[in-house]
Amino acid sequence: MLKFVKGHMESIAGIEVYPIISLLIFFLFFVALFWWVFTAKKDYINTVEQIPLETDNDQNL
Repeated sequence: MLKFVKGHMESIAGIEVYPIISLLIFFLFFVALFWWVFTAKKDYINTVEQIPLETDNDQNL
């Protein structure tokens, strides 16, 4: 099965750029996420961490 897929992919011109683009997107996403985690405001983090602990009676709708 893998030989069939590999042989088929080798016949497509320019296919070698897609794994590189995928790796760059993956890397940039996690770099941005890492940056956001370390620059997030403490007040926002404290507010969001309390959301799962609230009951329906505590919420103001």
